[in-house]
Amino acid sequence: MGVARVMVFAPAPQLTVTIEQQHEAPELHVHPGGQGIWQTRMITSLGAEVTLCTAVGGEVGRVLKPLLDFKGVTLRTVPRETGSGWYVHDRRDGSRHSIAEQPGTPLTRHELDELYNLALAEGLRAGVAVLSGPAHPSVIKPDVYRRLAGDLRANGCKVIADLCGKHLEAVLDAGLHVIKISHEELIADGLAADESDEALTKALQKLHDDGAESALVSRADAGALALINEEIYRVGVPRLTAAEHRGAGDSMTAGVAAVLAQGGDMSQAVRTGAAAGALNVTRHGLGTGHFDAVQVLTERVQLTPIEKA
Repeated sequence: MGVARVMVFAPAPQLTVTIEQQHEAPELHVHPGGQGIWQTRMITSLGAEVTLCTAVGGEVGRVLKPLLDFKGVTLRTVPRETGSGWYVHDRRDGSRHSIAEQPGTPLTRHELDELYNLALAEGLRAGVAVLSGPAHPSVIKPDVYRRLAGDLRANGCKVIADLCGKHLEAVLDAGLHVIKISHEELIADGLAADESDEALTKALQKLHDDGAESALVSRADAGALALINEEIYRVGVPRLTAAEHRGAGDSMTAGVAAVLAQGGDMSQAVRTGAAAGALNVTRHGLGTGHFDAVQVLTERVQLTPIEKA
């Protein structure tokens, strides 16, 4: 059996610049960022390899591209005519303050055509694909996700999406293997009235009815809910002290993708994803975590069936 591989569709990565201070002197951290990049980092930490399909360009892109080429990743890029997105955050007091940011300009038709063909070929080659969203929905149209999800799935690829808004509607319309969304996004999209178990359970069922075989709702430190094989579960994880609340949902998506790529079933994928998300909040780096620590936490994740609303 070959190496487990996942195609991650990350159309608009960002250059992230963060100012932090642990001791007397400030520290400057420069990394590639964006949802798909954080998911890629965690997938490789969990033993699968990634083919990263993305587009970069401009002055920022020249800095960003070499940072994307890290261990376990086969980088496939489309050159952009305009600049990639970026942000500068100040975290010296422990909170995140945005100094300035730019999500990136919308991809042109030519760029989209090239990126679509690239992602389609690599997704079919990998057999498992993660469709991640842009920093701002204006960067890429939902129809690109609809077509890509539909074409991948029609040709035997397992499609996992971590999207909201119109982009979520698009992939549900096409049909997919797994959808992951946060409870805040469900409420903002009008799919859940509030964060109660009853409202979120109804939302999970609707996501399934609208086109997702399995569905996950992350709820920060409240624990996720999951619909697997038409049964809804409460996902119980060990409580850990948080250093950075962001990134847990992306790590959950990555954990699911890594396990499915390695031939695991959906229950194991959810438990591993929940463990990866729980571990991620203990670290300042998004999409990070040691494989052995995730394994230990996975053994402590419990799936408890709950009644459908």
